[in-house]
Amino acid sequence: MIGIYLSGTGNTEHCVRKLVRLLDESAQAIPMEKKETVHLLSQHNFIVFAYPVQFSNVPVMVKDFIKSHLDLWKGEKILCVATIGLFSGDGAGCSARLLKKYGAEIVGSFHIRIPDSVCDVKLLKKFFQENREIIRKADRKIEKCAEEIRKGRYPKNGSHLYNQIAGLLCQRLWYYGRTRGYSDKLKISNACTDYGLCTQLCPANNLRNCRKMEKPPENTVRCVTGASVSVRQGRSRYWDTQSLSSAAMINIAKAEKSEII
Repeated sequence: MIGIYLSGTGNTEHCVRKLVRLLDESAQAIPMEKKETVHLLSQHNFIVFAYPVQFSNVPVMVKDFIKSHLDLWKGEKILCVATIGLFSGDGAGCSARLLKKYGAEIVGSFHIRIPDSVCDVKLLKKFFQENREIIRKADRKIEKCAEEIRKGRYPKNGSHLYNQIAGLLCQRLWYYGRTRGYSDKLKISNACTDYGLCTQLCPANNLRNCRKMEKPPENTVRCVTGASVSVRQGRSRYWDTQSLSSAAMINIAKAEKSEII
């Protein structure tokens, strides 16, 4: 068993690592953007595939990863895990259908609500204590899920036809309309100070002097909170640099000797 994840702020990473650890203490969970990820995945026949949902859809970077390694999924048993800020009709079902198309055996699909990492929607903004409670509930749900899986019962969140209809009508169609005017041209906010912190934090080491770049860099899989500018590329959403991830709150809680985990 192995876990693979896309995680911009640590929320999804926390969830998949916890789930994988509960199912198999010797198993590891690795980020999707690592160079050795494909090689490591090929050595296992059970994959926990995790990512954050974006308007009841699979992030563009995750779709690209799946389609770039078609032969990797044939015969693999996969549990799709989708982290959500509030609601997702078929967030996990979207990747499940795509992976199944390329030969994977989908054993289950699992939705986990975590603190929203974008925070550009007022409804999703929560106070610190509210987010801590969301994390507690997420951890309990993960523990219960692991217990059921050990008994041979896998979750089926977002895998039914009515889930697909809900995701399409309630979120995806609206989002497609909202992003119709997006392009692949690099957009730099006026908030950019040319300080250079973003180039130091870029996990893919592909940011340079943004003012001189004509288009977005390749292999841009995630942003790290802390930079002074938010980037919007294609149909992907931007990370609010003021957001506080669950991983950060967990570390704070540990310092306070809290029992979040």
